[in-house]
Amino acid sequence: MRKILCCVLALVLLLTGCASVPAGNENVPTRDFTDSAGRNVAVPEQINRVAVTGQLAQIMVFAAAPDKMVGLASDWSTDAQEYIDEQYLNLRVLGQLFGGSGELNLEELLNAAPQIIIDMGEKKDRIAAEMDDIQSQTGIPTVHITIDLNNTREAFAMLGDLLGVQTQTDALADFCDSAYSRTLGIVEQVGEDKVTALYCLGDLGCNVICRDSYHSVILDLLTENQAVVDTPSSKGTGNEVDMEQLYIWDPEVIFFAPNSMYPYAADDGEWQKLTAIQTGSYYEVPYGIYNWMGFPPSIQRFLGMLWMTEVLYPEYTEYDLYEEVSDFYGLFFHCEITREQYDALVANSIGVQEGSE
Repeated sequence: MRKILCCVLALVLLLTGCASVPAGNENVPTRDFTDSAGRNVAVPEQINRVAVTGQLAQIMVFAAAPDKMVGLASDWSTDAQEYIDEQYLNLRVLGQLFGGSGELNLEELLNAAPQIIIDMGEKKDRIAAEMDDIQSQTGIPTVHITIDLNNTREAFAMLGDLLGVQTQTDALADFCDSAYSRTLGIVEQVGEDKVTALYCLGDLGCNVICRDSYHSVILDLLTENQAVVDTPSSKGTGNEVDMEQLYIWDPEVIFFAPNSMYPYAADDGEWQKLTAIQTGSYYEVPYGIYNWMGFPPSIQRFLGMLWMTEVLYPEYTEYDLYEEVSDFYGLFFHCEITREQYDALVANSIGVQEGSE
């Protein structure tokens, strides 16, 4: 991948006649910035034009400094039009650097003339070399900031320092810290009485997010995730199983991914055999701009924690979920959410369903 990308970058630079330093970056005062890969990068002192490499960076940078973005890694979902301001909906799509849907459009990237390229996500083995390659081929400072559930404040602090938006990133980090702290407190109170659960996805609902996988973090934190296999998949599609395996696991609670089996489970003879369907203890994960359970696995997981604790352990929650969701949308998506919008978001996600009656 890296060699192909370098060759394509070089070809685009040759064909477009771009200089090694994009227009607007010449003679700009710089400072040293140390990224999460340990690289010292000379970045502009004042950054107003940012490109992102993927959805994780898009989510984080949009929350912190939407006016600085020159493009998107991937287009917004259809329902985002209800929440995202038109000026951000209409940003050009530059594509994603590594994997994902939609390859990076290098010509569009260079034409957008960002002052910096920001990558956020896992710290992979070759991330430093990858960042160096992009930077050397484009002439655009390129940095990596590692982000996971346990270093969110650190990641926001680095982003805030880089872009000069510390006040905003401090507020974002405060929300995440508060949600995580309250969740951990509830988990401690619940103790050994966690509910057994599964997260089912796919058209037939027979893919599961397995314990100890990349996408199972908050499910594992809040429940006894019954999906235990020898080789958990870290892909967003999870591990494929059959109904017989679901019967063996037979959890107390089932979470269905959006656009999966939730609407049909109560009337399906095979799904009716499961305890969670019989008791009405099944829910569809809310999807509003992004999946609240973390697809992609980013800051919306903190919203997912608050929702899941309200669903699973309401006796321990002392907050108003609507107020929390409203605060989140205001901070991270820069929009006000009405009660009607909230009710629509959680229509299949809160309260006891009718089950098989």
